[in-house]
Amino acid sequence: MQFEAAWRFDSPGEIPRAVVNEFNSLVGIIASQGPSRKRILEHFKSYFSNSYGATAYSSSDVGWAESDLYNSMVSAGQNAPLFIDAFYEACEALRSSPEIALPDAARLNRILAEHNAGYEIHPPRIVATGIHKPIPVPERYESLDEKAQQIISESFRQSEQLLAEGRPRQAVGEILWLMESVMTAFRGLNAGEATVEERYFNKIANELRRHQKGTMLEQVLTWLGALHGYLSSPTGGGVRHGVDLKSGITIGPADGRLYCNLIRSYVTFLMSEHERLSRQSGDQR
Repeated sequence: MQFEAAWRFDSPGEIPRAVVNEFNSLVGIIASQGPSRKRILEHFKSYFSNSYGATAYSSSDVGWAESDLYNSMVSAGQNAPLFIDAFYEACEALRSSPEIALPDAARLNRILAEHNAGYEIHPPRIVATGIHKPIPVPERYESLDEKAQQIISESFRQSEQLLAEGRPRQAVGEILWLMESVMTAFRGLNAGEATVEERYFNKIANELRRHQKGTMLEQVLTWLGALHGYLSSPTGGGVRHGVDLKSGITIGPADGRLYCNLIRSYVTFLMSEHERLSRQSGDQR
């Protein structure tokens, strides 16, 4: 795989031991499918040993092959990118065997994300993700009922999982859907001059802007409208109406993280405004 050349000679950090253990379990599942369990164990051992410049010697039996493989994985884990590369390339070398099912990049990325490994696989590259953290969001929004809380929490979780699986366009689509859904929570609230009556994202946003002139909410909704329009456009993100195959823009991992973090921050602001308007509506009753 392709990654920063300097990582081959100076380790940027270890892989979490939990990742070593889970990848080792995957090797066990893969080995159970082949005609020779020992042969597959030796296959993976050779890739991990080679990653740190060691020679892989054949083990005397299956038990020793399992033990020796794990030791090689632990040693390879001193350099996280080389460890990931060794496992991925060992799997790719087996793909010509139709009788063996192998984990794909999405499955490996879920393990890496669950244990905060700091890397993702985007074939043919390994990319560092340590600097791309999701911005924090509140655990609860007091002005919403339990069902709405669950919808928001699950959508945030799903978008992060899609990013971890190397599917940034789908991640942006999920959180864009959340933003549209959150906007419907304003329906029925008093927005200053009148009650919000519209039912859809753009119409609710326009109605709120009219009734919240000169406020930060008006400005944020203007930014949101521009972002929503760009991400929906075939020549923008292509999330809503398909991408223009000639001039459309592909959403990459860094772009996906940027859009997801922007929308996370906007959703957090919108919900604080929802709580404020909810209190005002209650005071006026």
